[in-house]
Amino acid sequence: MKDKNLPLDNIPQSLEELTKEANNIVESLEGKKDLNDSIETYKELLKLNSIIEKKFQKITKKINEETKKKINDIMTKKNEK
Repeated sequence: MKDKNLPLDNIPQSLEELTKEANNIVESLEGKKDLNDSIETYKELLKLNSIIEKKFQKITKKINEETKKKINDIMTKKNEK
């Protein structure tokens, strides 16, 4: 299954765990001398980066929606006075 089709709800790791995993992959790539053997690992890193980006966007959207709701609630209470 391609990561484009994988719903974020099916990815159990948190953003922090995914970032840690990406950092581990980067460290392993930096330690290799023959990068020809690293193509699959690099592809995995790109896929992981895409997942992290999508999760980050989802979290950001949720924070924005919650903030707008709180602002609207405050404005409504202020206008009632």
